Amino acid sequence: MKEIKKVTWRSPSNIALVKYWGKRSGVQIPANPSISFTLENCYSETSVALVEKERKSKEIELRFYFDGKANMAFQLKMLKFFESVKKDFPFLNQYGLLIHSTNSFPHSSGIASSASAMSALAIALCDLKQELGQKKWSPEKFLQKASHYARLGSGSASRSVYPLISEWGKTKTVKGSSDEYAVPFARNLHKTFHNYQNTILIASSAEKKVSSRVGHSLMKTNPYAKTRYAQAERNLKEIIEALKNGDLEKFGTIIEEEAMTLHALMMCSSPSFILMSPATLAMIEKIRHFREESQLPIYFTLDAGPNIHLMYPKNISKKAEAFIAEELKSHCEKGKMIQDHVGKGPKKVK
Repeated sequence: MKEIKKVTWRSPSNIALVKYWGKRSGVQIPANPSISFTLENCYSETSVALVEKERKSKEIELRFYFDGKANMAFQLKMLKFFESVKKDFPFLNQYGLLIHSTNSFPHSSGIASSASAMSALAIALCDLKQELGQKKWSPEKFLQKASHYARLGSGSASRSVYPLISEWGKTKTVKGSSDEYAVPFARNLHKTFHNYQNTILIASSAEKKVSSRVGHSLMKTNPYAKTRYAQAERNLKEIIEALKNGDLEKFGTIIEEEAMTLHALMMCSSPSFILMSPATLAMIEKIRHFREESQLPIYFTLDAGPNIHLMYPKNISKKAEAFIAEELKSHCEKGKMIQDHVGKGPKKVK
């Protein structure tokens, strides 16, 4: 099968500080604004090759491999995504697609794998469109377009295309914000957060029992949805001030509140579900106790899963690492941890 053109992109996951949970009517339109740190070591690497079609047809031809193996469940999700965007990418009708993707972290365990995977795919599509001479964007417009298309595949993916930090969702708090794509926020970020540390403590690497997609849909009948969306707006406004001023206590207080609110919403949905594990709760108790005793700015957050993202400034890394080794590692699945930090965003792999 003749290869026409191929691009490979590595795009990171992100960790939401103010959480996106719940959708309004429309395609992947958030019910509240969110803001997230872009990570560095948790990423998806995706190669998209355009190949000659096996038959003359406008139907999308796709072969998808995850970690070197054919994955039909992922392939069906990809086909649905491509059908939704093919009007903007004419080459999807003209060529077949051969896609290879891999993650540097456990899939579906509460680290935003859809964010890294769909952002890598969207960036690759936009890159191919330019490589084929079908479009030429400025660097800023390229990322905005990639964010827009990434959102169609996974809402949180819209935030992974930018370095350091980005915000997604229309709000009066952020100038130029949009429901259609994320916007970069690094220009306003205090230097303390430019190399902020994030140790991911793997309480479980098992696939989640309830997907984020289902969780979002349950917000439609959640009795606390309206209150939650108002809370998110307030927390966004307050955390932006903390991010600008380097206020670690305010920052930490908000990210912990957001994490606990997210999981509380899961518990009071109908049907309810719990994604925390006993190990998660044990680590939360130890983190809070250690912070009280040491007076160090070490805080946690969680995505939709059991794994803890421990957040702290780089200048206390040695003390934080000692605490992790002595008190938290034993609660991790086989001692599994991922050392990460605020990152520089996607990059093209030569």
